[in-house]
Amino acid sequence: MEYDVVIVGAGPSGLAAAIRLKQLGAEQRRDVNVCIVEKGSEVGAHILSGAVLEPRALNELLPNWKERDAPIKTPVTDDRFVYLTASKQIRLPTPPQMKNHGNYIISLGNLCRWLAERAEELGVEIYSGFAAAEVLYDDNGQVQGIATGDMGVGRDGQPTGNYQPGVALHARYTLFAEGCHGSLTKTLFERFRLREGADPQTYAIGIKELWEVVPQQHVPGQVIHTLGWPLDSRTYGGSFIYHLENNQVAVGFVVALDYENPYLSPYDEFQRFKNHPSIRPTFVGGQRVAYGARALNEGGYQSIPKLTFPGGALIGDGAGFLNVPKIKGTHTAMKSGMVAAEATFEALQAGADGDLADYPTRLKNTWLWDELYRVRNIRPAFRWGLVGGLAYSGLDTYVLRGRAPWTMHHHNDHECLNKASACRPIDYPKPDGEVSFDKLSSVYLSGTNHEENQPVHLRLKNASVAIDINLKDYEAPEERYCPAGVYEIVRDEDGSNPRLQINAQNCVHCKTCDIKDPTQNIDWVVPEGGGGPNYPNM
Repeated sequence: MEYDVVIVGAGPSGLAAAIRLKQLGAEQRRDVNVCIVEKGSEVGAHILSGAVLEPRALNELLPNWKERDAPIKTPVTDDRFVYLTASKQIRLPTPPQMKNHGNYIISLGNLCRWLAERAEELGVEIYSGFAAAEVLYDDNGQVQGIATGDMGVGRDGQPTGNYQPGVALHARYTLFAEGCHGSLTKTLFERFRLREGADPQTYAIGIKELWEVVPQQHVPGQVIHTLGWPLDSRTYGGSFIYHLENNQVAVGFVVALDYENPYLSPYDEFQRFKNHPSIRPTFVGGQRVAYGARALNEGGYQSIPKLTFPGGALIGDGAGFLNVPKIKGTHTAMKSGMVAAEATFEALQAGADGDLADYPTRLKNTWLWDELYRVRNIRPAFRWGLVGGLAYSGLDTYVLRGRAPWTMHHHNDHECLNKASACRPIDYPKPDGEVSFDKLSSVYLSGTNHEENQPVHLRLKNASVAIDINLKDYEAPEERYCPAGVYEIVRDEDGSNPRLQINAQNCVHCKTCDIKDPTQNIDWVVPEGGGGPNYPNM
């Protein structure tokens, strides 16, 4: 199938790029054939974010979004920034970047569904349930599109009676909008050396639940962010509690993946957090209705890779445009997609092939680039711990105003894990079944499902490493950093013969294993299209 532009991923950046391409085509009376391939069962099925939306990019893309009944209904009415001890909360001044006047609490999945409708109205073809499994190259090594994965392949790698071969989608230009740590994007990094000259990307895992709380606990428009307990002062992270409409509350916990203690479990830290004396009352008597997890980029300005290569470009969180101090990336993801669309359209108009060199040039002249530059030193300052990070952040924000004559740097997250022998195990309380829960009941709420008779999409480069190194030196950290119970050390009845069991059916596609594994022995590749979580309102 031939297109002018193929976009991989129907997240905010991919959808914004598609809409902008079609808008430009209408303005210039040129028909631009645009296709989006989305691995989720529907648009929004794999979308997970807090989320508080800064509508700046949406205002530029679709100024009439309010008249078009966008699912953006809850303006922020109250901002709170809180430090937690084990038993108390201390309210702190809200940093300027975290003030949300004019922003909205939303479901990003529902916004993407709405954006997909706008894109299809303009003539964009969206194929949900088809996973982009391979980058296609021409004889000159230029990207010429993607191929979707074969369907109906058995666990043994052989075709079953339901076999359907993948489809090759060729394009003049291919835009990769896979989100954080995309499986094809990471191959592009290697082939075209896109990370040369950039800092390593640093990541966090975000775990989220959606609750329906009792009306007395609901404060529509309230935004709460916390730091401190239950994390130690060496571990970067915190929580969010966002009150949407209809008695719904989104609660989540974010843990940076440069943490040091292999006994740390981000999932269990989240469950423990909800039992804090100042947090628990919000959820008592309520009902948990959804659960999910996703990795996010935290590297910011200094970790942005080269954005273009022959035949395509990176957009959205796949390139790392999240603003960490703001805890927002939707507006920057959308803006990058819009700018890439403008550069792509001009290249199509000119009949050009090759590198979209105009895209990064245009991007550096937008508010996105300036915004990320000004906050570039805040996240890496937390290498000095919570107190040092907060002190520097105050200096950088209020005195230097983001214009420090230096730029701090990042490190690889997987290199930060200490040996288990040097760390203290963490005794996590058992779930109470009212506010805190076990992993498997949480995975059930994510709607996760995979065809069981298919090749395992979590591949070990060397099967022996899981026992000889990860278990021996780090007490099998994959059992804890995975928020879905995918990795499990099993033994014979007498406790001998330990081996790693991979419960791929549980995978919520967060990508944490591919990032945090200390030996980089796990390779996350796409399963059959349509597999994974099915988030209804996240």
